[in-house]
Amino acid sequence: MNSLNAANIEIPGAVKAWHTSVDAPRWLSQCRQVHDDGGRLVALWGSDEREHNAGFAVHCALATREGLLWLTLPLDAQHPAYPDISVIFPVAARMQRAVYDLLGLHAADAADQRKWLRHAAWPDGQFPLRKDFVASLQTDAANDDYPFVHVSGDGVHEIPVGPVHAGTIEPGHFRFSVVGERVLRLEERLGYAHKGIEKRFEALSLTQGARLAGRISGDSTVAYAWAYAMAVESVTNATVPQRALWLRALFLERERIANHLGDLGYLGGDAALSFGFTQFWILKEQMLHLNKALFGHRYLMDCVIPGGVAADVSAADAAQLMRETDALEQTVKTLHAIYDEHAGVQDRFLTTGIVTPALAAQLGLVGLAGRASAQAWDLRAQRPCAPYHELDMRMATHRNGDVAARVSVRFEEITESLRLIRRILTLIPEGPARSGFPPAAPRALGVGWIEGWRGEVLVALHTNDIGGIARLHAHDPSWQNWPLLEHAVIGNIVPDFPLINKSFNLSYSGHDV
Repeated sequence: MNSLNAANIEIPGAVKAWHTSVDAPRWLSQCRQVHDDGGRLVALWGSDEREHNAGFAVHCALATREGLLWLTLPLDAQHPAYPDISVIFPVAARMQRAVYDLLGLHAADAADQRKWLRHAAWPDGQFPLRKDFVASLQTDAANDDYPFVHVSGDGVHEIPVGPVHAGTIEPGHFRFSVVGERVLRLEERLGYAHKGIEKRFEALSLTQGARLAGRISGDSTVAYAWAYAMAVESVTNATVPQRALWLRALFLERERIANHLGDLGYLGGDAALSFGFTQFWILKEQMLHLNKALFGHRYLMDCVIPGGVAADVSAADAAQLMRETDALEQTVKTLHAIYDEHAGVQDRFLTTGIVTPALAAQLGLVGLAGRASAQAWDLRAQRPCAPYHELDMRMATHRNGDVAARVSVRFEEITESLRLIRRILTLIPEGPARSGFPPAAPRALGVGWIEGWRGEVLVALHTNDIGGIARLHAHDPSWQNWPLLEHAVIGNIVPDFPLINKSFNLSYSGHDV
């Protein structure tokens, strides 16, 4: 990093991170160097810097051998264009399209220049994350056609699904090109959930922002709240009590288990094993009920805050959590055996929705889906923040990349999370669970990077002249993984799409803030 003149971003108790500004040639060459060295693109976003007479800027976070590298490329205010990096990291394509929709920053020579997040909510040529954007009721519904890629040939026809789905599923459009029941191509159109969260952050204090961060994607509230708190703590140089860090890990592993339990139930249901659905959702409901009783919220919202946590564990609470852990382990072990031995379930799971390790590496698949396709990456293991560096976390990986592999990773991660919870409850240090934090440094950069249950969550924070929020970018691992779903379904039959989709269980709203 020294050759880049990169400045450290101080993140107490967490992964090493650096920031540096580059010009356009160095933007490309540094991305290429990270890629060739086995690194990955974590996130890409833009910012409006005109109030500082600095035009715009585009940023990217790169996972490197040493830690996290944050690159900033300043852009001209009149012609804010930057080199396309989707030729290096294919996953950048949709992120670049989103940066244009939100800020008007153009990835020059990118192959795909279609809109991504802009539907009819704001007119073409207006950019809601610019500081001078004025919200209005004006829409562009008359020009909202989206240029899907059409597949032609004998017997080919299209099946449109969504954007409105059954029940409480969030909106997304899926366009299938099929011959009979066999899928030739799937194209997604997302962006319907756009909530304006990143714009809303600009009007909040650092303390108020914690509550919003925990609501970016409700099933990942702990991961987002922790990443946000980490970013705030890095710009305030806060000292977080050790007990608070251990409690954050406890909450994160409970969030992981609860989501895996729910998904295993849904996957059993999609394979016509209603018994599995019922049993796993009983377990999830019992866990959520205990969350409410001990920590005040079923999904652990507002438990993680900058400077520590807002909920603690008494000796009696710890004993109850230990009893729950023992009972869960035995029941999940039994259900795992049932799933493995059920011929109908295995017939649906095995060889369905395959993502090969080679394709996963090429397109940047992350999180549990990546680990099911031999992408051995988990921040808790390779880049552990406190207290994971003391927990000897054991990562679960498989190579087959099918629904069965993604199910196996979930089972194994539940077992590991239960083991980690036992160690946390046994080793957690005494002391306070929260502290205050000093004012943030003006015009500073902070970052948080946490392995949520779905994959890595990143929060990048830019402070303004008085230490408030000038820009906050929240990145969900679904950005990396939605494009892989389009590949996983190819060659499968249409009725298997719900099963394949649920085996990834990607976020609409976390991807679309």
